[in-house]
Amino acid sequence: MSKCNCGYRWDCIGISVVAGIFVAIITAFLTYSATITLTPAFLWVLFGIGVVYLGLNLLISSNTASAGTGACSCSLVPTLLAGVLGTIITSLILLGITFAATSVLGAIISGVLLGFFTLTLFSTVCLILCKTSCNNVLRV
Repeated sequence: MSKCNCGYRWDCIGISVVAGIFVAIITAFLTYSATITLTPAFLWVLFGIGVVYLGLNLLISSNTASAGTGACSCSLVPTLLAGVLGTIITSLILLGITFAATSVLGAIISGVLLGFFTLTLFSTVCLILCKTSCNNVLRV
């Protein structure tokens, strides 16, 4: 995974982005074919997770910066924040605009939502591995 202190390798971030794109494509296809639907309750849950996650990241980053251990997370935090903000924004779009059950645009935005949420989760794993210096555990 990501070697934060040894040259800032981007393999963990790359895996996160690829996983997010893969989930987004699969979700868009399954939503368009009406195999799955994203209910408003699920959208509210993802919105809530995104907002709480953003607040927790603010608290954690301020503690990390004061402890002097922030060099590891410099390459991972932008990806993590992109996933969190993307999750919040796309869930708000899906909550605010009504799409037909099998509309192409609704399926694309649903895919983007779950892609961003996947990016958030995978980036969190990368950040945890980086902070705990367990970089060699999950080498791909």
